[in-house]
Amino acid sequence: MNLNKVFVLGRVATDPETRSTTAGQQVCSFRMVTNRVFTDAAGQKQEKAEFHSVVLWRRLAEIASQYLTKGSLVLIEGRVETRSWQDNTGAKRFRTEIVGERMQLGPKS
Repeated sequence: MNLNKVFVLGRVATDPETRSTTAGQQVCSFRMVTNRVFTDAAGQKQEKAEFHSVVLWRRLAEIASQYLTKGSLVLIEGRVETRSWQDNTGAKRFRTEIVGERMQLGPKS
């Protein structure tokens, strides 16, 4: 059995961008940031930030574009997906994204 599941709780790093496909489906994409705090070998407290690309479809895309802004706290549950394409120079490009299947908005400030 295989499992591709991810839970990410963090802050929205960029305002969500919403667009429609040619079939009329809503797509929303944004970046979010998570951080972790740890103590290094010297006993100093360190903080490391990690950025994630998130893609939401259909109704989730509509909700995200309506309620999420830069700095909002959000929990995304979904799967990791890597897509590839060729750029203008013919080079093959890759992007790893979190495709959201569920979303929980954080408290309003």
